[in-house]
Amino acid sequence: MKELLSPSLYCPFPHQINKHVDILQEYALEWVLRFNLQASETAFARLSKSKFFLLAASAYPNCDLEELKIGNDWLSWVFIWDDQCDMSEFKKQPEALKIFQQRFIEILKGSEPTSQDMPINHALADLRQRTRQRTNEKWFNHFLHCFEQYCHGCVEEAAIRAQGIVPDIDTYMKCRRFSVGGYLFLTVSEFCNQFMLSDVLRNHEIVKKLELLTIDILAWCNDVFSASREMESGDVHNLVLVLHYLQTIPLNEAINLAASMHNKKVKELINLEASIPSFGEEIDVEMAKYISIMHSWISGNLNWYSLTGRYETTEKLELVNC
Repeated sequence: MKELLSPSLYCPFPHQINKHVDILQEYALEWVLRFNLQASETAFARLSKSKFFLLAASAYPNCDLEELKIGNDWLSWVFIWDDQCDMSEFKKQPEALKIFQQRFIEILKGSEPTSQDMPINHALADLRQRTRQRTNEKWFNHFLHCFEQYCHGCVEEAAIRAQGIVPDIDTYMKCRRFSVGGYLFLTVSEFCNQFMLSDVLRNHEIVKKLELLTIDILAWCNDVFSASREMESGDVHNLVLVLHYLQTIPLNEAINLAASMHNKKVKELINLEASIPSFGEEIDVEMAKYISIMHSWISGNLNWYSLTGRYETTEKLELVNC
């Protein structure tokens, strides 16, 4: 298809890279190979050129090596599963997807995988064990809640695909905010930084608004860069494509509009941060830490798109070949 324009996305937050990035690069594919998550040469080549290790090193610039490895493996796992949701027969089978994902929840709650489980389930059990060793039950329960939200978003997107419709903006965003995995990875960021948001802040309306803005920014950045691939694959769960179809405007105009919406969200985030009152020294330090985590994800995510080859391919995947 005709090459689409790449508009400028606004990001005032400095890009940082973890000092362990070279070690992570050497390690990055070992875990995937150990669990045979990408059995074919084509699948493994696609994973290699995705360079998820660069996203992990940018999103988690200040964490220690072992937490960085686990954070990287969570990224790999979710992206591999995301491809199953988007590019295999699962993409239009919400009920089958729901049943398959229920096994994920069972494993995260402690069920041991058996010989009947797929490699992706064994990999998930390994991730659970390594993560639980380094965190407490309260944090893990919050993580599990975010994981369930992510799975729900994947099922809702599959249901819309099965109907063969283009969702309106509100329906699209309701699904996208969960399926993009933003809440999930902000929680992983807490783990990687050996930090847990207090109940006071986690339940505060300002923090919820900050998270929502951050997740919209991450989702719309992805949508701008993945529009070509998703257009070719026939998907519509993308802000650019929703604007293109519902407003009947050219694709490049839709991309520019999506970029403008993204940039507006970034400015809203900055303005909201500037309006945050003081909650006392201890809470203020915690708030600043969490805002820094969001900034790292926004800048790291944007930088990664200039380096990854993930969105150059549209090949169809075999159903659950992982």
